[in-house]
Amino acid sequence: MADKKIKRESKKDQVIEELFKICKKKNNFEFHNDLVKDICKKIGFGNPFDVTKLDNKTKLPDILVKNNYAIIHIGSGSHKFIKGIEKVFHDFEPVQKTVGWNYKKSLLNQYNSSESNILSVANNQRILHHFLFGQDTEFEDVDITKRPKTYFPHRTKTSFEYNFGKDAKLEMKNIQIEVDLTIEFQGTIGVFEGKNGKPDSFSIYQIYHPFLYYYNANKKTELKGKIKDIYCVYVVREKGKTYDTIKLWAYTFKNPLDITSIKFIKSCSYKLINQN
Repeated sequence: MADKKIKRESKKDQVIEELFKICKKKNNFEFHNDLVKDICKKIGFGNPFDVTKLDNKTKLPDILVKNNYAIIHIGSGSHKFIKGIEKVFHDFEPVQKTVGWNYKKSLLNQYNSSESNILSVANNQRILHHFLFGQDTEFEDVDITKRPKTYFPHRTKTSFEYNFGKDAKLEMKNIQIEVDLTIEFQGTIGVFEGKNGKPDSFSIYQIYHPFLYYYNANKKTELKGKIKDIYCVYVVREKGKTYDTIKLWAYTFKNPLDITSIKFIKSCSYKLINQN
């Protein structure tokens, strides 16, 4: 009988495994970027800043899956292994419905496959607006003040304080967050995260941090009390041989100060029908 093919660990997996073993031995599951750099140098992994970036469950190394641990960021260059993969990652719900979406392919629609391009195409085709607000796509005769406003990607530094279920309270000082895209309509805000391919899960902080950024702004800044609702939308583009599909899932948080209180709102798949 032929030997079973053994899955080879990547160097990134080896770094995470070494980090986990060190933390477990010390019975202290917090670690700093300095330790990450030391282990990367030892193992020969050239990008220490990529080690803790795990945006879906399939990227978790075997040692974390077997022990039911995931990695969270706790600010100031520190991270933590935390028990409960399901608290850090969320599985996409089944798509509730599919819509055929007529569109005319423009010059730059498929020029690149970046996250910003995915969101640009979905926004230019009014898919984001339709999904959240149920509007028509013909805006020529509509007062511009009545259509959603678009705010482009930006990075900002802020401080957060929130709960991680009953397990931990996180305080993050002056951390950098990135908001891929924001739209606003009559006090309702939609924040968007874009991806290519067919991911089956995502890291909740990707949508929670933008959510909390606007939630805090509604409590403390000149926006105080003006934001009615905040929805987080995950957008995935799947490329096919004859057409592309854009899938969207909308979420919010039942307890705005608890990252584990994610709540599914709705989902929809838009099949792009090229009219060129």
